[in-house]
Amino acid sequence: MSAGRILVVDDARQIRRVLRAALSAENYEVHDARDGEEALSALGDQRFDLVLLDMNMPGMGGLETCRAIRRGSEAAIIMLTVRDSEQDKVAALDAGADDYVTKPFSTQELLARIRAALRRVPSGAETASENIHLDRVQINFSTRRLIQHGKEVRLTPKEFDLLQYLTANPNVPIPHRRLLHAVWGPDYGDEVEYLRVFINRLRKKIESDPANPRYLLTEAWVGYRFQLPDRSPGLSGEV
Repeated sequence: MSAGRILVVDDARQIRRVLRAALSAENYEVHDARDGEEALSALGDQRFDLVLLDMNMPGMGGLETCRAIRRGSEAAIIMLTVRDSEQDKVAALDAGADDYVTKPFSTQELLARIRAALRRVPSGAETASENIHLDRVQINFSTRRLIQHGKEVRLTPKEFDLLQYLTANPNVPIPHRRLLHAVWGPDYGDEVEYLRVFINRLRKKIESDPANPRYLLTEAWVGYRFQLPDRSPGLSGEV
């Protein structure tokens, strides 16, 4: 049984070949694409659990490809790049990536990152309610759907996991490290920029005024807090 379906997107044939061999040995089903256009075509035809995406491709670059993937796919995305500045990391995360790996990397490091990208929040972190209502936003955690103004809003799996963990622990500050451990895994803890980008993305999807949030609040020097509305969220209605 396959451990998951992975699409490798890189203009370098040798890198595609090496990654295919390494991932196939771990029981992943691997497909590859030479550029962004080919990757989007593959994603239009098939479902993938994860995309390994080179950031520095000619033509349609990695960031543009990542944004295009995010418009139509919930696949996890790990960006691969030779650059390691915080600005590059934030650019990749802003484009919709779930993680960022700098070349050269070891096979074990990449495999750990893939497992982290594919992991889901443990069932013990479930919310107390299936539905939460925030103004005109409804969140259903059993179906993993968010409805805003009557229309479904797409959340990436990691965005939903982060929101789920925060709402399961309402009204109390949750430290950065605890959030990273819970959502990305025990190998994470210092990647505060990940949380900053993901929280900003979530605010744009659930807050009426993302610049002045009511629900996803920053706790300076500590972490983040989900402020539960005064009224009981209840279970009324279906999302």
